[in-house]
Amino acid sequence: MHKNGWRPFWAALGAALLVLLPLVGGTVLLTRQMVRTRIQTAVDSGSVLVGGRPVKSSYKVKPLDRITVVMPYPKREVEIVPQNIPLDIPYEDDDLLIVDKPAGMVVHPGHGNWDGTLVNALTYHLRTLPMFREGDLRAGLVHRIDKDTSGLLVVAKNERAHARLAKQFFDHTIVRRYYALVWGNPDADEGTIEGNIGRSPKDKLQMCVFADGEQGKHAVTHWRVVRRYGYVTLVECRLETGRTHQIRVHMAWKGFPLFNDSRYGGARILKGTTFSKYRQFVENCFALLPRQALHARCLGFVHPSTGREVYFESELPADFRAVLDRWENYAAHVRTDAE
Repeated sequence: MHKNGWRPFWAALGAALLVLLPLVGGTVLLTRQMVRTRIQTAVDSGSVLVGGRPVKSSYKVKPLDRITVVMPYPKREVEIVPQNIPLDIPYEDDDLLIVDKPAGMVVHPGHGNWDGTLVNALTYHLRTLPMFREGDLRAGLVHRIDKDTSGLLVVAKNERAHARLAKQFFDHTIVRRYYALVWGNPDADEGTIEGNIGRSPKDKLQMCVFADGEQGKHAVTHWRVVRRYGYVTLVECRLETGRTHQIRVHMAWKGFPLFNDSRYGGARILKGTTFSKYRQFVENCFALLPRQALHARCLGFVHPSTGREVYFESELPADFRAVLDRWENYAAHVRTDAE
């Protein structure tokens, strides 16, 4: 303790109650095991906040200060086996890479999926880098998308990039746009869905909206119509927040479940006729796209080293395009018959 009563920043950081806000869910206490270099990186990137404001390492900690550290998941004692799994990497530099994830690939190991994940592939692809030598369960990850959602993710290749990207996700300045095919035909051309999202009390595998706001986490999704096909609609969703299953939950809550989303009620015929030909048509579409119709199409952020805004786009995968083509033809036939 110094003569004037304040404690050196590093000493206080190890003793004070620090709240670590991981990007991919959960709240844990910051422990003394976090090395000084990682904390310094967080400070340099503006990710150490006192009273909600960024501070420098020279800050003099005062009694009752609430210090928040915005960092990715802490390391966990799980062995990660590097696996030579092909990845679609549309962009890569010394600080980060962009992965265009296929549907069906789990992002990181977990219950029932301990290998064959994106992290296993990254640990092999980036095996010469310090961040990926220790078998960290979520090395490089600053966000994730669901197993059966396709599209873009950004992966950090060093601690500085990791911390700076993490701060942008925490501040909700990352641009994330998705294409989703939903059941129904919204009256409006665009809109905003706001409703807290949390674990469903009825089914732990599902998330749900808590309309009263007393439970769950704040969630906001902006959407606009891209193309109407009559019984289904292609919409673009822009995430303001990034909660688990956010787009799937919000759209289902408003009466527009994602096409073939079995978890949230979209894997059955919800709109259309009762004719057997129509039923067979929908079932054929389900077979072409055996997953929820959701694709992470656009990703934009400030580059952690250059400070420049960068923006990446991903084309719709073949299964998604095939289903859209089917619905386009169906809608065209309906219009022709009506005329």
